[in-house]
Amino acid sequence: MSYRATPSAGFHLPRLAQASYVDRATFSAEVSKDIVPKIITANGIDAATLRTEVTPGGYLLKTNASLQTEGDLDDAAADRLAGSLGYVFRQYRVLTSRLNDTTGKTGFVVVRFPQGSLNATVAQRFFEAADATKKGLGGGYAVFGDEQIFLNAKNFEGKPYSGLDDASFQDGLSRAAVSFGNPKPKVSSLGNATAHFIGNDWQRSTRGEGYQTLLGGPDSELVRKLDEISRYYAFLLAKTADTNGWAKDE
Repeated sequence: MSYRATPSAGFHLPRLAQASYVDRATFSAEVSKDIVPKIITANGIDAATLRTEVTPGGYLLKTNASLQTEGDLDDAAADRLAGSLGYVFRQYRVLTSRLNDTTGKTGFVVVRFPQGSLNATVAQRFFEAADATKKGLGGGYAVFGDEQIFLNAKNFEGKPYSGLDDASFQDGLSRAAVSFGNPKPKVSSLGNATAHFIGNDWQRSTRGEGYQTLLGGPDSELVRKLDEISRYYAFLLAKTADTNGWAKDE
């Protein structure tokens, strides 16, 4: 599951867009430690069985701190957890993926960098290089360890957001890896995977109804637990926003 700790809706944070990567990563680490395990536990899952990392994540040619939660869950449990994360953190969507599901219909490419060399700056440089190689490759990426992962994710109509078919998507990233300078990456794997978004349109569904439906409805035990966690998240966010000036009007 790929998502962010900083909210996309529901809070007045006019200066969040200008927040530094370091400030976002620091907040994400605190959320990963204090809140993500509570959300996992609320779903009836042993938090110790899942791993969450703060990593660079890209969207529309911009890199920011993101969270990646990984573990062995069935599809229904994974979707509920993704919906729970999106609900508490006020995300428009959370990406769930299984790279080891070769029967999936989503093309992917994994670009591996030398050990310890893949940081936010390098990830952003490769993101830009990929998009310069073939337009459409600047949509998004996730990072795990030394690997930058690109998924040719599709919308609800089954059309790739990139505008590229899987073969063109994979070819463009392969060529970008060959032409990229130091640290020198290589394509470690490519193929098909399962990937889809769980989401809610917060402009239209201001209480998170899209997530609530998936989670058993607004009066379900899970949603009540998540509402309690959301209050703690709001407190933590307010404290961080005050420290970093995110809530100050322009």
